[in-house]
Amino acid sequence: MATKTTGTKSTGQKSASASKSAASKKKPESSNGQLEEFFTEQLKDIYWAEKALLKALPKMQKAATSEELQSAIEEHTTQTEKHVSRLEQVFELLALKPAAKKCEAMEGLIAEGESIVEETEDGSMTRDAAIIMAAQKIEHYEIATYGGLKQLAMTMGLNDAADLIDQTLQEEKETDEGLTEIAENNINWEAEQEGSSDEEA
Repeated sequence: MATKTTGTKSTGQKSASASKSAASKKKPESSNGQLEEFFTEQLKDIYWAEKALLKALPKMQKAATSEELQSAIEEHTTQTEKHVSRLEQVFELLALKPAAKKCEAMEGLIAEGESIVEETEDGSMTRDAAIIMAAQKIEHYEIATYGGLKQLAMTMGLNDAADLIDQTLQEEKETDEGLTEIAENNINWEAEQEGSSDEEA
């Protein structure tokens, strides 16, 4: 009887051990499923943001005074079209139809940019300086988003998606640096001179 009882306990222990093993295997799958869902939601978010930016950039270009800034914004509009296309490729890699989810952050940044244009004088370098600052706030948001998406894609082993996202990330960084260069070259200085002229008058 003792032998049988021991055998029963052994079987029960094996069964419990097998259940724990099965449970431990399911956890990573569940975790990865949640991560992939979050990744997809963030893709939808930035997809909406890029498409909204495509509508906002021409308005910023029209409001800009210097030809250098106008040209930079026009170039960024062309780049943004590529960014939208790349995101659609990422959706395709995930076997998903491209979809957009309203991005509250981008909506707020665009609204702030529009407000800046309204509050500054038409044809002034101060307005250009303000547009650059508004544009760079947008760039920094995009850099943070694409940087995070790239890392998530790499974590999940989505290397092709990570490569596509990284291409956009590098372009966003270059745009940000270009805007800083434009501001430092002459726009900020000229904007400061406008302030001096007003005080003298």
